[in-house]
Amino acid sequence: MALQDLTPQLRTRLNRVEHMVGWFVFLATALLLFAFGYYIYHQAQRNGWFKIKAPFFTYVNSSAGLKAGDDIIMMGFAVGKITEVEVMPPGNAHNVKVKFEVLEPYFRYLQTGGSYLKLNAGLFNNRQLEITRGTNGYALVVTQPVTVFSNLDELRRDATAEPGKWQLSQEVFDAQSNLVYKAYEFLNSSNLDVIAALNPPSIYAYNNSVNRKTIVASWDGRYHHYKVFMPGDETAWIRSVELPPVSDQLQAMVTQVQGALPAVLALTNKVAAILNNAANATSNLDATLAEARPMVANFAAISSQVREPGGLGTWALGTNGSFQLQGALTNLNTLLVDADTNVNTLSDQVGLSLINLADITSNLNVQVQANSNMLSSISTVVVDSDDFVQGLKRHWLLRSAFKTKSTNAPTASPTPASMQPRVIFKP
Repeated sequence: MALQDLTPQLRTRLNRVEHMVGWFVFLATALLLFAFGYYIYHQAQRNGWFKIKAPFFTYVNSSAGLKAGDDIIMMGFAVGKITEVEVMPPGNAHNVKVKFEVLEPYFRYLQTGGSYLKLNAGLFNNRQLEITRGTNGYALVVTQPVTVFSNLDELRRDATAEPGKWQLSQEVFDAQSNLVYKAYEFLNSSNLDVIAALNPPSIYAYNNSVNRKTIVASWDGRYHHYKVFMPGDETAWIRSVELPPVSDQLQAMVTQVQGALPAVLALTNKVAAILNNAANATSNLDATLAEARPMVANFAAISSQVREPGGLGTWALGTNGSFQLQGALTNLNTLLVDADTNVNTLSDQVGLSLINLADITSNLNVQVQANSNMLSSISTVVVDSDDFVQGLKRHWLLRSAFKTKSTNAPTASPTPASMQPRVIFKP
């Protein structure tokens, strides 16, 4: 049926339905385009399409377990991907070249001191590339454009016009190959005069206020300066450390185990001999324990007797020993009491003797004081007695009784009694 044959009401309703269908198709198309754009944006962020990519390459011995698209790991994060794995031509010193990219900002962790590529071996012949973070040195790649100045006057003019912005992109050495200035040194009039005195052919420098959205230079350790990337140039090189695959490690382990197996078998034989000796020792110990069981029983009986009150004395001295010891102690106590009494009596008698001696000396003192000639008489008696004895020594009949044993020393001639001094006691 033609549209003209419809009533005005139906044509109005049909137009409304057409408008609604048109808006639905428009909104569905817009939503589809938005979802597709969001998916593209998410994939771009995930793959780092909007981030700066730093190209690197390295050499490995084998491409086993490596393929394009594998992740590059640093500090546990996926920081890039392998872009190409290719074999080197015949006659080349290297086997396989691996090219990869590191995303921003992770490539800024890579420095000349401490950064290298490590190939971690896994099971089933798969391997993973891991980059270590550098702690000191120069950045391997930079985004600041490097300018090569062959005329120092031009560099001096730029550094004077923009102070604090121009820095060295190289190391400066003197004629004796001593390092004068390191890279990143800020340029000014004083150090430019020093560099000019060294007369270098050219100076590599960069303006730290200028940055690009791509990698423009990499550090070249052979020439001690940053090398500017040119079309067709190689990307930045990084040293690799390749660990042997797990299969090779297992093979080396098996070889080592096979080499150590004879020693292990000899050790097991020695262990078996030791176990046999231990079994014999335990059997002998059982026999010894059986023989020692009566001794243990006797010791238990003795210990039970000793634990009783006075048991140690009874066990050591016998049944009557305690009574005899008690009697001996009683006698000893009596003896000590008698000795104490005798000592007291003896001390009393000594005291009386001392008193009598004091009386005698006092009486003698009184008599001496009463008779003043007593001491002279006693002295005379002593002298006469000495003369008498000396006369007896010289008498021919009694001389042999007073003989002395002869010695080698010369004997002194006896002094006559008449020449000996006399001691006279005067009161």
